[in-house]
Amino acid sequence: MRSTCGFMLAAIGVAFLTVPVAAHHGFDTEYDSNKTISGTGVVSKVEWTNPHMHVYVDVTDASGKVKTYNLELTSPNAIQRQGWNKNDLLAGEKVTFKAHAGKVEEARAALDSLVKVSAPNQEIFKGPRPD
Repeated sequence: MRSTCGFMLAAIGVAFLTVPVAAHHGFDTEYDSNKTISGTGVVSKVEWTNPHMHVYVDVTDASGKVKTYNLELTSPNAIQRQGWNKNDLLAGEKVTFKAHAGKVEEARAALDSLVKVSAPNQEIFKGPRPD
C-alpha cells in the first residue's frame, strides 16, 4: 500500500510538471501564415505580460462598427531588448498595424509591424513572431 501511494504521488507530480509544456503553442497552430491583415485604429490596451505581449486596437469600419484586434507579440523581455518600454505605446494612440490573421478568429492575430499614425516611419514592436 505504501509503495503504491508513493508511486501515485510521483505520477501526479510528473503530470503537473508537464502540463505547461503541453499547453504552449506554435505559430502555425494558431495563425495563418498565408493570410495577412492590416488596419488603422486606436490602442485600447497594452499588456506587458509573459509569455507574450498583447496590444488591443479598436478599428472602426465604414459603417461605424468597432472591431477590437488582439495582436500578439513576442515576450516583453525581447521587446525591451529592442529598446522599447512601457511608455512608448499608450492607450489612446492611433496606430496602423500589419499582422497574420488567427485561424479561428481573424482578429486574434500575430503582429508583424505597428506604427503610430503620428510617426509612420518609426516601426514599434517589430520583431520575431510569437512562438
